[in-house]
Amino acid sequence: MTKITSSLFLAALLALCLHVASAQAQLVRTCVSMAKGNDANSASFCHCTTPCRTFAVAHDNTLPDGEITVLDPGDYGGLTITKSISINNDSGGEASISVSGGTTGIIVNAPASGYVNLRGITIQGVGFGGGTGLRFNSGFSLVVTNCVIRNHTGSGIEYFPNVSSRLAVSNTLVADNGGRGILVQPAAASTTKVVLNRVEAVNNSQDGIRIAAPTTGLTIKAIVADSVAASNGSNGFVASGGFAGAINLMVIRSVAANNGGVTAEMVRRTERPLSATCMARPRGARRSSKSDDVRAASMYQASEVEQRCSGPSWVDVRVMWASTTGGTTMPGITALLMLRSTMKTSLRSRE
Repeated sequence: MTKITSSLFLAALLALCLHVASAQAQLVRTCVSMAKGNDANSASFCHCTTPCRTFAVAHDNTLPDGEITVLDPGDYGGLTITKSISINNDSGGEASISVSGGTTGIIVNAPASGYVNLRGITIQGVGFGGGTGLRFNSGFSLVVTNCVIRNHTGSGIEYFPNVSSRLAVSNTLVADNGGRGILVQPAAASTTKVVLNRVEAVNNSQDGIRIAAPTTGLTIKAIVADSVAASNGSNGFVASGGFAGAINLMVIRSVAANNGGVTAEMVRRTERPLSATCMARPRGARRSSKSDDVRAASMYQASEVEQRCSGPSWVDVRVMWASTTGGTTMPGITALLMLRSTMKTSLRSRE
């Protein structure tokens, strides 16, 4: 009996050691290659001397906070990200993910503390009902750099965090999608910070860039700089708030052309804009006091407001929307829009 017990104990200990060794054998840095990659190389954990063929297999063999490196151009397939990880393509060619059949190229289901970085990736819809380019469901941070996301039947980027999180997109083209170019719409009460820098949202069937707070307890702080929203089916830049969602949107040195421009929306009939202020100052003028600005402010009681601003150089448009129910006023959207004076800006409250 003692011998049997000892044998079982040794077997269990051996199994535990093998499991620990397997987990530790994941690598901090793995590689994928179309020229010489093979997913059977997962036996060597996708080491860069024996790379794997797909992002999904490399992901499973990479330690949290690790990195997948693309060695040469190719199509590396979609994946679901469940850890902190970076996927980097500096190979000098296209590292692509082809999307069809209503699927999603990259889904991010990372832990609440997870950081995800994507650089140099093309996510391409290829027909057969190509779905969504990139969807973020959970994690702390998503950084997208030097990417192309286009030709999907749904939206290019869908950012739906369920906890407080941060999104940064730079040097990226989001184009030719059947939904929005970029849709930021948190799924639960949280604070979301968004930075979009040198982003082009072009030829999307709906809005180019839409920042939405559709439910209670949401705060979104977003800045869009040096970006273009052009030839989209609806509006260029949109801040859309629900009854108790708060949005701060700043648009700087950006262009909205051949679409609906810049729009701040509320979604209930009872909500009305409280005020709109236009401020213009000459090129090169320093703003040292409020008297440096030329102001035109009004109180609006109607269900719709259109405030057009023009100036010699830059124009700031400050709009504060509010909801009134039972004598209580609740803040809805505050939008600070810094636009080129050649752009006509419409700010409307939508029923």
